Amino acid sequence: MGYKILIADDEAEIRDLLHLYLEKDGYEVIEAADGAQALSALQDAALRNESIDLVILDIMMPGIDGYRVLRNIRENSNIPVIMLSAKSGDEDKILGLDLGADDYITKPFQPLEAVARVNSNIRRFYALGAGRQKQVEELSVQDLKLDLQSCLLRQGERSIELTSIEFRLMKLFMENPGKVFTKQQLFEQGWGDDYLVSDNNIMVCISKLRAKLSEDGNAYIKTIRGLGYRMAKDKENA
Repeated sequence: MGYKILIADDEAEIRDLLHLYLEKDGYEVIEAADGAQALSALQDAALRNESIDLVILDIMMPGIDGYRVLRNIRENSNIPVIMLSAKSGDEDKILGLDLGADDYITKPFQPLEAVARVNSNIRRFYALGAGRQKQVEELSVQDLKLDLQSCLLRQGERSIELTSIEFRLMKLFMENPGKVFTKQQLFEQGWGDDYLVSDNNIMVCISKLRAKLSEDGNAYIKTIRGLGYRMAKDKENA
């Protein structure tokens, strides 16, 4: 079948059960025990130019919960996401669907039902060509071009080497030129972890990125005092 499924749930028994049934049905399965691991798995797959084709995502996980993982996924991808929850209330289901979930399974559930829902979402999404074919391969802002396949940033004829964190931040900036991102959003995107108020990693990383891009610190990434940072759409608006 060739499709890869990410299961993100802090209950090992549920991951093992879903893994067993999905693998038996021909899927390749990877697991994440919490939200941070789920984001890391998605980011690592992107950096390796591999695809995760569907995510089964538990809502209640320690640290980064399923809703926050879903928001992050929807900033970068439209792959199918099936939410898992021990709560059967409509409010949780509606919130998940409003955030972009494609389906919803309430615990406890029958494994065969879960597999059927995976099959249905995979068939509906990829049979209509909504998957890999529509993914953007290169982002362009000003004279910068970011190749999402090779993870290479070019400035005219010059190639700029990026660390994995710098790549994730540049991808976020270049997908949303002109949009202001808070330090918390940048930290969660770059490091895939909860934001620490006292952490200065963001300032250091932004400073290094600016130095790689230009001698003019505001030429590409502008500081918005009291709010965060944004990528300038053009030099005039830098």
